[in-house]
Amino acid sequence: MASTVDPSAQPPSAPVRVAIVDDHQLVLDGLAARLADPRLKIEVVATASSWVDLLARIHDNVDVVVLDLHLADNIPTGTKIRALRTAGIAAVVMSRHSDRATVNAALQAGALGFIPKTDSAEELVAAIHSAAANSRHVSPELAQLAESADSGPYAGLGRQEHNALLLYSSGLSIRDVAEKMGTTEETVKSYIKRARRKYRDIGIDLGTRELLRRHAEREGWLAPE
Repeated sequence: MASTVDPSAQPPSAPVRVAIVDDHQLVLDGLAARLADPRLKIEVVATASSWVDLLARIHDNVDVVVLDLHLADNIPTGTKIRALRTAGIAAVVMSRHSDRATVNAALQAGALGFIPKTDSAEELVAAIHSAAANSRHVSPELAQLAESADSGPYAGLGRQEHNALLLYSSGLSIRDVAEKMGTTEETVKSYIKRARRKYRDIGIDLGTRELLRRHAEREGWLAPE
């Protein structure tokens, strides 16, 4: 895949400080070694094998976190991305899946980059620098899949329908979903009912909590149990 780095762009005056989170040590070691080239203007200041490990290692010295989408911790990726954003840290997501639902879920949660693990190191470098500049980066191929966060790419779902379904699939109660979305329980029930109907119209049955959970795992919304 060709790099999308603009060769005319001026490099940052200081290296971008990066933390990498992946539960495979070989991936951590390989990425840290690849990003160590001083010409890339990137400094890997921390590597972590879990979300909890990351939280113990980063403070105010990280600009961008490269985050594996499929950490086996049952913490929704959106929760992690929002926590990083609150701390003023940008997120670039890595994933072994690059279907439209997975890409959009990460971007809608606030990730500024999405890199399939089949992509080149050059794409990751480009995503890191874009995220440090508060700019979104996806490869040209993924850009064709990714849609605006204001659109409804999931079986024609509206944004609120998708958010309600995603939160409910994570195990939250209707009451908890309503609280997180700042709306009423009846409104949440309506969102979920409409979303399930739209999926049913395209041949996907999400009529039970278990079916919904399995679908969320397949789509990359949630880490598999």
